[in-house]
Amino acid sequence: MQELSVRHLLGIKDITHEDIQLIFETADNFKDVLNRPIKKVPSLRDITIANVFFENSTRTRLSFELAEKRLSADVINFSSSGSSVKKGETLLDTVNNILAMKVDMIVMRHSSPGTPHFLSRHIKANIVNAGDGTHEHPTQALLDSFSIRERYGEVAGKKVVIIGDILHSRVALSNIFALQKQGAEVMVCGPSTLLPKYIKDLGVKVELDVRKALQWCDVANVLRIQLERMQMKYFPSLREYTLYYGINKKMLDSLNKEITIMHPGPINRGVELSSDVADSQHSIILNQVENGVAIRMAVLYLLAAKG
Repeated sequence: MQELSVRHLLGIKDITHEDIQLIFETADNFKDVLNRPIKKVPSLRDITIANVFFENSTRTRLSFELAEKRLSADVINFSSSGSSVKKGETLLDTVNNILAMKVDMIVMRHSSPGTPHFLSRHIKANIVNAGDGTHEHPTQALLDSFSIRERYGEVAGKKVVIIGDILHSRVALSNIFALQKQGAEVMVCGPSTLLPKYIKDLGVKVELDVRKALQWCDVANVLRIQLERMQMKYFPSLREYTLYYGINKKMLDSLNKEITIMHPGPINRGVELSSDVADSQHSIILNQVENGVAIRMAVLYLLAAKG
């Protein structure tokens, strides 16, 4: 059996093109499982996985939990809001206490960039990064690329624009790495205040006009404005942002071609996307959610094989 080149999934930056293809091929098989009447396999029957979330999450947490249960793993859920972290316990002590209960794998989300990387140097369990601050969100980028592959047959050669709050987005960074490793062309588009200063160093095109970006692309991956991460104002108002960067049906109809609309969720309807776009035939947003379970099953299964 082919193996991943890594023991942990900390970020797309750390994995190879071959790793991505192996994850996709494994996810293809699991997607078949998810479409069967009995949607469960005994692949991880002897594995215990802890979901350790220090930040709020709906889709990612549910998707991981469902993936784990579909693989027949034993699952424990940890939320920092009702834990001893509130009493002053350190992150390492918290995790070591969880590991003392004989946990094999940890799926972690944390607000501080680099936290999963720090843990991977101190503990023996496999770690999956479910989002670390504004740094990376590798499984989201994998399911996004997998959804593009499903729509077009391959990712190589496709033109993908990422629109919105690039500055605060871990999804944008992981997507840039994943798409480039697979041979796609990548553009970012948003207000200049929401584009990081280093963005051109990543080898992506930069466009400030959303209409030009849509005319250029095959796929538009639209991000929400992350107001919860903003300590200052980056644009005058949400209304003004929507006026210049919101995507609506009229705008898509004015293009002389069909494009695909994606969104990692949660959608702020009427801000970055109008409802008639989010729910249109252009959109593969719900396909992304469905593919998320298959991708996460593939990641967990392949990492468990690394022990």
